[in-house]
Amino acid sequence: MSEAGKVQIALTGAGQMMLGKSDGLRRQDLSIDGFWDSFMAIPLAAPPLLVGWIASASDYLVRPGAQGTRFSVVAANAVIEFAAWVLPLLLLGLAARRAGIADRFIAYVVSTNWASVIIAWYMLPISLLRLLMPDSGDFIASLSLVAFLGTMILVWRLTNVAIGKGAAIATAVFSAMFVASIATVYLFAWLLG
Repeated sequence: MSEAGKVQIALTGAGQMMLGKSDGLRRQDLSIDGFWDSFMAIPLAAPPLLVGWIASASDYLVRPGAQGTRFSVVAANAVIEFAAWVLPLLLLGLAARRAGIADRFIAYVVSTNWASVIIAWYMLPISLLRLLMPDSGDFIASLSLVAFLGTMILVWRLTNVAIGKGAAIATAVFSAMFVASIATVYLFAWLLG
């Protein structure tokens, strides 16, 4: 099967999992190769993420006292996004055995990596609005909040299917990963100024 075919199957599976369908997990390649291949999701998510980084740079640079160039702010956003993607997964890997989910770690990583591609493209229209209509702040903020809440529901469903140990464990993993991601964003934003 071609690489594009494998990616399509993985994305379809992640989409099904986000809808709470456990059949989607069977579409994921849960081998060691599948684990590493799932990080191909990062370059697949990069184009819509780049639009968001550019919009964010535009928002940042109009603030009084803002420092840097558009390129430096976009580059900082890219570093922050990459760290927020990978570092929480690394921390989960270190805690997985102690948390009793070591047997589901690969399923979780593979599924969330591919789901991140879907989410990045799902959020693209909002990033484009931020970029093309910068004066529509309140409307875009409301739209972003609704999209964010919808995304959280979808990611929780995916987590529940991937972990496969019930809603309480899924909620604990989901919450821990959410907190780890936010903490990583703030830490790297502070480190990068």
